[in-house]
Amino acid sequence: MRSTITRAAGLAGGVTASLLALLTTVPARAETTNAARTSATAASAATSTVATSTAAASTVAASTVRAEAGSMALPAPTGPRPVGTVSLHLVDRGRPDPWVPTEKARELMVSLWYPAAKGGGATAAYMTVEEAKALLEGQKVTGTPAEAVSGIRTHAVTGARPAGRRGTLPLVVLSPGFTMPRSSLTALAEELASRGYVVAGIDHVHESFGTSLPGGRFADCAACEEQESDGWKFGDKAIRSRQADVSFVLDHLLGRHPAWKGARLVDRSRVGMAGHSLGGASAPWTMLKDPRVRAGVNMDGTFFVPLPEQGLKRPFMLMGAGEVHEPGGEDFTWDRDWARTTGWKRWITLEGGDHGSFTDYPLMTKQSGREPEITRAYVAAFMDRNLRGEDEPLLDGPSGTFPEIRFWH
Repeated sequence: MRSTITRAAGLAGGVTASLLALLTTVPARAETTNAARTSATAASAATSTVATSTAAASTVAASTVRAEAGSMALPAPTGPRPVGTVSLHLVDRGRPDPWVPTEKARELMVSLWYPAAKGGGATAAYMTVEEAKALLEGQKVTGTPAEAVSGIRTHAVTGARPAGRRGTLPLVVLSPGFTMPRSSLTALAEELASRGYVVAGIDHVHESFGTSLPGGRFADCAACEEQESDGWKFGDKAIRSRQADVSFVLDHLLGRHPAWKGARLVDRSRVGMAGHSLGGASAPWTMLKDPRVRAGVNMDGTFFVPLPEQGLKRPFMLMGAGEVHEPGGEDFTWDRDWARTTGWKRWITLEGGDHGSFTDYPLMTKQSGREPEITRAYVAAFMDRNLRGEDEPLLDGPSGTFPEIRFWH
């Protein structure tokens, strides 16, 4: 069990290795149009890892990467609606930053993706150049331009006018893996938004290699030092902090004076949460502490904070990669807390997958885009079933469309 604890407490190795193995093959010629877009979307957040597999790096390294810097692109969303995006800077003055106590207010950067009115406009930057530089430096990757990362092509139009009827759109909160930016779940966010969801991706400041803040400020990974000392203690603290982050964001999206002009479109009674790694592990604790979150998905994250004996009675889904997160696998917390999940639930695993399979990064190669396609399909089906009440046969058992998915229990 020691190896699982070490990986769980450490950096998002499988995810980051996937991205960086890919990036080291990208030629050092940056797309010249990126500079005008870098302020469109701030991205960088953090999240923990569990069950990290080195297979991610070898898989991506063996793949054929799209040739030019700036030519990497996320897949187009499959839903019928255009997608817009905006960034919010939210400040919780009621609590200090958990990682830098001298900062008396907790700052968060949040990206919103949402159904938009038809019309043209510039698509959002994947992340800022500064954040991309921090990611590359944090992983000690040289010879790769930051613009190759920040310039990954997206499909959401910056500042597009929100579309929809008042009080009808479900809301899904996304929380990324430790050291990873919120942009690592952009493909999933754009997919959900194209299907009629408002999506809030949270950058948990000081938990990633770097986050761009207003006024030209930049926050580094203060939490990275703390997580190296005691993985389980760190995970417990991080999950409790993330719950507070999510609840604060919901307060400012669903409250009487919302921080976003399109908030009137959100149905406050239909809120879900999904996360990867530490972000996924934060979902059930958030659901226990905040009754507004009706349904949750944990993508490959260890339950650092155990569910209570009385259990979690709301809909929940476990999505794991490979043998580590199968019943009886190396991460014992899944078996323990599966038994304490007493509402509607599913436990599925991706055969041949690794820790990075649930992020954007496999989509950036020509040969490994199916894994996030599966993530988009199953997370969307889960939200449709549990936030919209729709019949979703994909969740009933094995599918010929996605034979890689195994159902347990």
